[in-house]
Amino acid sequence: MSIQFRVPVAVIAPTDTVSTALVSTGVSAETLIPIIVSSHSQPAQIGWSPHLAALVGILALALLGGVLAARNRFDERNTLVAESEPRSEEFLTDRERVQQLVRENGGRMKQSKIVNSVDWSKAKVSRLLAELEEEGRVTKLRLGRENLVCLPGHEPTASQSPEKPKSE
Repeated sequence: MSIQFRVPVAVIAPTDTVSTALVSTGVSAETLIPIIVSSHSQPAQIGWSPHLAALVGILALALLGGVLAARNRFDERNTLVAESEPRSEEFLTDRERVQQLVRENGGRMKQSKIVNSVDWSKAKVSRLLAELEEEGRVTKLRLGRENLVCLPGHEPTASQSPEKPKSE
């Protein structure tokens, strides 16, 4: 199946030059787009057919799509460079995650807030906090019906025992 396009083109050239060009290329005149040879001195004009206009539109859209795709890839590379620091949450143990959460909240946090922040069961958080308290990494203080979890050195002053005066 062959597709034929007819594009009207005006070429300003003597007839001898056109026939010499066809003979030198080895192409017969029937397989080429019809060339209209004119002896008038008018500029070359291309007639716009609907098919040619559609082709130009498709090429323009393809070019625009290529530019947008290249811009998106460039933006992705920039964000990957900006995120060169690995997310520390992915590599933390559960105990480290609880400690970091309390540290980010000023060294003190209610146990119920910890449960809401980590999406673990109350029992798991309670078990982790008990283990951390045994190791001396956190302190749990009972406040009414709630527990206040504190990092060492961040306990409220009212809960600390008074210091003994140094005897000389």
